[in-house]
Amino acid sequence: MNAVNYDSVMQTMLKEAEGKRLLLHACCAPCASYCLTATAPFLSVTAFFYNPNMDTAEEYEKRLRELRRLTAETGWADVLETGYRCEDFMAVATGMEQEKEGGARCDRCFRLRLLETARQAKVGGYDFFATTLTVSPMKNAARINRIGFEVAEQCGVAYLPTDFKKRGGYLQSVRLSAQYGLYRQNYCGCIFSKRERETQTPQ
Repeated sequence: MNAVNYDSVMQTMLKEAEGKRLLLHACCAPCASYCLTATAPFLSVTAFFYNPNMDTAEEYEKRLRELRRLTAETGWADVLETGYRCEDFMAVATGMEQEKEGGARCDRCFRLRLLETARQAKVGGYDFFATTLTVSPMKNAARINRIGFEVAEQCGVAYLPTDFKKRGGYLQSVRLSAQYGLYRQNYCGCIFSKRERETQTPQ
């Protein structure tokens, strides 16, 4: 069975949906930077900052400020956010604290964030929802897209499949981060990822 080229699917959908509204879950400004350059020329985009996996309120606010600054400077999107709701993440992560990054705990986190994005898209009358998570070379786009389609069916709103790392997307996000002086974190945001990263870093 051939793998789906989600980037190609996205390109086709964007050309057919020009002018429609997209709610784009944004994990941080650096990841959002390239994703917005790929979608904003076609769609009216709102960046949705729902990231209850952040290990502290301070980290949450820092990433949110950077996203607001980027979108204000570029005009690529509006920003919608929910406030820091760490209890949402802990509810799905409990019992999976020892999982390696990229494992089942991450799938639960992806589903949590995509489900809330889909719900907000439905309530807000958006035509599509999507996520910036697929720009990371550390994340499996096929798994994320599978979850996206599942929650789209659950919530009754269309999902825009993506693989933003294609066509040099991740490297472009690095370049844009430097151009706009964005804060780039070295872990996904959750306390478990941070601990794992710290144990791998030479002292």
